Amino acid sequence: MKILNLYACLGGNRYKWDEVAKAAGIEIEVTAVELDEEAARLYQERFPNDKVIIADAHKYLLDHFKEFDFIWSSPPCPTHSRVRMSQKNRETFINEYPDMKLYEEILLLQYQYEGKFVVENVIPYYEPLITAQKRGRHLYWTNFLLPNNIDREEGKGIVASSIKGEVDLLCKFHDYDFRQYKGKQRIDKMARNLVDFEVGRIIFETALGIITEHNKEQLKLF
Repeated sequence: MKILNLYACLGGNRYKWDEVAKAAGIEIEVTAVELDEEAARLYQERFPNDKVIIADAHKYLLDHFKEFDFIWSSPPCPTHSRVRMSQKNRETFINEYPDMKLYEEILLLQYQYEGKFVVENVIPYYEPLITAQKRGRHLYWTNFLLPNNIDREEGKGIVASSIKGEVDLLCKFHDYDFRQYKGKQRIDKMARNLVDFEVGRIIFETALGIITEHNKEQLKLF
């Protein structure tokens, strides 16, 4: 089974996929695309069997989406976030257009892709332009139904008295030491934005179950 993991960062969503695949008796080949070279390096260390490509994930999707059975995309969220429009932040955030690559990817996958897909992002400050499934504090655009309770909201609602304290708690939550990262991004921001690996596990498990059942049905026809 060929999987494309876009905007892969440090692989929060991907962390438990091997366990799910092994339980299902399926072999997976994961291609991860990440533009940040340091994040890509750490991802490769974390998942040495994955093919890691340092590239623009948006462009890579357009060029290669037909080659994969399952696609996960987590495009950048800051221009869509409700935090941007809070009274506290309205004057400090630089004015930007919402990054519409998010919707470009959703439409491409909805209408031209034959496999299963997930596009994940924050709940935006505006009414979403395309209907999504809301789970916890995130929206998921998929072509299959997600389980209702997939977000560890209580655990993710981490409050600490300092950035250091927050990072410590998020390292424990994600089972990863973010201090290994030496790139240009703030590690507290990266840690907050990393996809919860339990969410990634449940969603992949759901998609894999549907794909496996579909393949069985196809074999019955022959």
